[in-house]
Amino acid sequence: MPQDPQKLSMAQVLVCGAAIVTLSMGIRHGFGLWLQPITQDMGWTRQSFALAIAVQNLAWGCFGIFAGMAADRFGAFRVLIGGAVLYGLGLVGMALSPTPALFALTAGVLIGAAQAGTTYAVIYGVLGRQIAPERRSWAMGVAAAAGSFGQFLMVPVEGQLIVRLGWQEALLVLSAMVLLIVPLAFGLREPGFRSRTTTARSQTVGQAMGEALRYPSFLMLTAGYFVCGFQVVFIGVHMPSYLKDHGMSPQVASYALALIGLFNVFGTYIAGTLGQRNPKRYILAFIYFARAVAISVFLLVPLSPLSVYVFSAVMGVLWLSTIPPTNATVAQIFGVQHLSMLGGFVFFSHQIGSFLGVWLGGYLYDTTGSYDLVWYLAIGLGVLAGLVNLPVKESPIHRAPQPASA
Repeated sequence: MPQDPQKLSMAQVLVCGAAIVTLSMGIRHGFGLWLQPITQDMGWTRQSFALAIAVQNLAWGCFGIFAGMAADRFGAFRVLIGGAVLYGLGLVGMALSPTPALFALTAGVLIGAAQAGTTYAVIYGVLGRQIAPERRSWAMGVAAAAGSFGQFLMVPVEGQLIVRLGWQEALLVLSAMVLLIVPLAFGLREPGFRSRTTTARSQTVGQAMGEALRYPSFLMLTAGYFVCGFQVVFIGVHMPSYLKDHGMSPQVASYALALIGLFNVFGTYIAGTLGQRNPKRYILAFIYFARAVAISVFLLVPLSPLSVYVFSAVMGVLWLSTIPPTNATVAQIFGVQHLSMLGGFVFFSHQIGSFLGVWLGGYLYDTTGSYDLVWYLAIGLGVLAGLVNLPVKESPIHRAPQPASA
């Protein structure tokens, strides 16, 4: 980018970025509500649905790296427009797919690519470039809180749409709603990217990626993020069915997911604020350890609506709270020049974990008739992730001067 590009106002960046994340993440968090209506109506297995959502998470991670590269080079605006259009098409395809294979292509690949271009990696790149370092972790916490508010806001709306309109019509309504991202993207049109000329960079993409992959702390953050994805996507997609299997009404599941979103508004904001003045590795370790404890207690106490709501509130505080400290640490170590791309790479690990969490949930349920093994695995991985994040070094990396390259 130019040496001294004009900055967008912080309020504009936060409002538009938060609104985009609210829509994109809010819709995505409700997909678990469609598991039983779709599988029962279409005669598919739970594994068929889970595989499509698993593909979605993997596609999100794969495309996220390239969406990040494009956003770093050409600006977030173009990427957001493309992502919004893909999201709308994917939701329409999800509603109309007649076979599990086509469902996996639309709900999986198309929506996964759309999420890569409309969520955290792209938005955080704008925040990193447009907001001063002393406010960056806080701003990332605000954006992550918006994604959580989207879950609180959108999941009950999606549940009501399914009840009132049917699952197919509900998806078509969401396909129109997600296009609101297009006008919001204009608020993130960064001045430094409006010129057609290529901007000078101190590192190429290959140099930046090679440097990160050789840096142990980056690999530790990446490993921790794998566990985050495994836990939250397994719970988000399979908990509604887990609760119904135990005799709970669908409303309990809707309220549980909404509570996760509501309490994560506070959790992500607090994590971002604390990360501004405290070592972020300790915040991350605490989150992973606390998740392991929360899941353990949930499985030990008698299952009831109250225990579900308490668990949802606790997990809500911890749900996406890893996002601000993880991305702020990456920015602190490597700078913001390739932040969207590096954030996309870390998120790719998150999505591999998401793939395994959602797919294993469906596979092990179909083969054993229970989710117990996946719950136990989520506990063990939480402890491991907490230990892995403790030695992370957060100080800026010292690098030799590189020849300037486009």
